[in-house]
Amino acid sequence: MATKQKMDLLTAVEKIVEKAKGTGLSSEFYQKAYRYIKYMSEKMELTKEQSVMMALFIDHSDDSSITIRDLSNYLECRTTRMIRHMSEIDVLEKKELLRCSRTCNTLSYRVPYEVINAFKNNEKYEPRDCSGLSCMELFVELETIFGLRKKEELTYERMADKIHHLLECNKQLFFVQKVLGYGFEEIDLMMLILFSHFFVNDNDDNIITQQIHLLVDDKRSWTILRTQLNTGDNALMEAKLIEHTNENGFINSESFRMTDKAKQELFTELNLKSLETKASRNDVVKHGDITPKQLFYNENVSKQVTELGTLLKDEQYNRIRSRMKDTGFRCAFTCLFYGAPGTGKTETVLQLARQTGRDIMQVDMTQIKSCWVGESEKNIKQVFDNYRAKVKESTITPILLFNEADAIIGTRMEDVQRSVDKMMNSIQNIILQEMESLDGILIATTNLAQSMDKAFERRFLYKIKFEKPTVETRISMWHDMIPSLNEEQCHTLASKYDFSGGQIENIARHFTIGNILHGEPKNVIESLSAYCDSERLETKETIKVGFC
Repeated sequence: MATKQKMDLLTAVEKIVEKAKGTGLSSEFYQKAYRYIKYMSEKMELTKEQSVMMALFIDHSDDSSITIRDLSNYLECRTTRMIRHMSEIDVLEKKELLRCSRTCNTLSYRVPYEVINAFKNNEKYEPRDCSGLSCMELFVELETIFGLRKKEELTYERMADKIHHLLECNKQLFFVQKVLGYGFEEIDLMMLILFSHFFVNDNDDNIITQQIHLLVDDKRSWTILRTQLNTGDNALMEAKLIEHTNENGFINSESFRMTDKAKQELFTELNLKSLETKASRNDVVKHGDITPKQLFYNENVSKQVTELGTLLKDEQYNRIRSRMKDTGFRCAFTCLFYGAPGTGKTETVLQLARQTGRDIMQVDMTQIKSCWVGESEKNIKQVFDNYRAKVKESTITPILLFNEADAIIGTRMEDVQRSVDKMMNSIQNIILQEMESLDGILIATTNLAQSMDKAFERRFLYKIKFEKPTVETRISMWHDMIPSLNEEQCHTLASKYDFSGGQIENIARHFTIGNILHGEPKNVIESLSAYCDSERLETKETIKVGFC
């Protein structure tokens, strides 16, 4: 007596396709294969027709491009007979048991590996649970969805369904809440998700029109969408979430990027390098991270810095600010530190911030100035917008620092023709306007105060000139930075070399490194003199070229 074969999914598939060959799916076939079709239907929760179609596809799963003709040839029936089963095949695709590629007006199918693996293990295939994801895991899923769409294995409608389901399952994420909170219509929502995918997964901040083709299935829809984007008549552009890019100083209507506003609003859950780079335009230095440092000033500078430090103590600052506001005066504390390089201007700002408990929002003008027309102006406005936001969220008002601000406070040019000159004048005008309405603390440092525009000069409430240190001050600096020097040695160096504090610090560092590498020199003054001569680059007078 023959042993009854144990039933499983692969056995059912094998028997179904064996009995289906050459039958054209006749009623007699369904009777003969009833037992196997019933098993597969119950196991997979499919209708009998769907089970037969799935069995045929599994049997052809070694082919990544299965056509309806392949199945009709196997069954020895006309293609029209198979077309009657297309609705059943569509259900299999919706259940993700099949992938369908729609290229050049032809359809082809493949069985995903995970489905084959489920059949091998005699398990009903269930799409992966996409709920409770982290934000980065959500973007991994989006990459898969858009990848299938790019290969034309998903229609736009099916892609949108999958994205809606993904968002619905992950409403705990801030990104999802924000995206849905905009209330966009579906096509605009899908476009925002697509732009976010390009930015996060591909680090792509220059998206050409052709990449957005994933959002349409027909030529007419594509023409409409492209026209709206080119003209700026689009909900995302009106909401300032995407914008045109620039090329050689001109707007490129065929290229787009997410705005800084969109990136800051949407991607706070992600640790993106691209966002760190953007944020570096307004680097925030925490007062608690500033290392205490002894500074040496001439008597006049010391008095002014001490007074400013007293004014910036929070209780005093708030009292003076309120009084100025009540009397109708501008309540901004605007300060200019000017003088030769290395005289301690920047370090003074840091130490004042540390002593008064104020963070510093530091502006790097090389990052602000953009080669694109209009971009620099937007960047400088963003600096002040960011500062106002920082003031609102801070218990103690931070300091806005324009370090090495020589270029932006220089005399404005008249009758300018070049776009670069116009841009610089525009930046200066914006800063002047912002200084008028500023409610906070702004400090600028410069080496070239003699060329400062008069309009800026009037707007700085405090102006402190940092002069080269006197001999007495230099003696104190040498002793502080190299404590092993005696008074006579400090006096010798201070008298011979008219250095700034920054230069003396450089020499002290070189001296320390040399001692570590080679041991302490026999003649300290001789060794330090060599470093001093090196610091001056040349001991003889040279012709100066360019700016001084």
